[in-house]
Amino acid sequence: MAYLVKKAARYAPDARVAQTPFEVLARAIAHQQLHATAANNILTRFIALFEGGLFPLPQQVIDADAAGLRAAGFSHAKIAALKDLATKALAGVVPDRQTLDQLSDEAIIERLTQVRGIGRWTVEMMLMFQMQRPDVLPVDDFGVRNGFRLAYGLKGMPTPKALAEYGERWKPFRSIAAWYLWRANELAKQNLLPKPRRPPRLALQKPRQAKQQARAPRKPQRSRTRRRRRA
Repeated sequence: MAYLVKKAARYAPDARVAQTPFEVLARAIAHQQLHATAANNILTRFIALFEGGLFPLPQQVIDADAAGLRAAGFSHAKIAALKDLATKALAGVVPDRQTLDQLSDEAIIERLTQVRGIGRWTVEMMLMFQMQRPDVLPVDDFGVRNGFRLAYGLKGMPTPKALAEYGERWKPFRSIAAWYLWRANELAKQNLLPKPRRPPRLALQKPRQAKQQARAPRKPQRSRTRRRRRA
């Protein structure tokens, strides 16, 4: 990690605009499985549905017509997720920022992943960037795992469990370590990432057998019918 810190730029996390937890998660739902430009266009149309040009409140989302949300570009699954998020925000499951600030990282993850469509990775990104929590290591993030593979010279991708165990040595600044592992991907593209002398011994993710079998050519079957002898 030390040589990676020297090669990469100085730690400078992205500055995020202050938003309520409800808005952060609603925007995350909009961005799921979409390019940023497409998601932002949907959000622009979504906000335009409500008066004042401001991001809607939970009750406004609950009262919003599903047809209008569909016209804005949300899928049926995302509409259900938005409605569930708004309902849980009013119920206090998704609290305000001041309440979240009093909770541990794991408590926040456990609480917010109760919302439909919100997974651990989404909450971890919220912890790292919006809440500026210093000790979050998103071991399921592809960029973090691939950055570790590149920086430490592994022949394969580390398993999330192995990366989590190795990352214990970076406490209490694992968010910073994750940031540098993301940078490792960029350095590798520029051929600026030196190869370490001794890669650590970690459990690597095994390739899926199903994909290997699908790619393997099938041997043609021999016909069991016997040829008739010519008379």
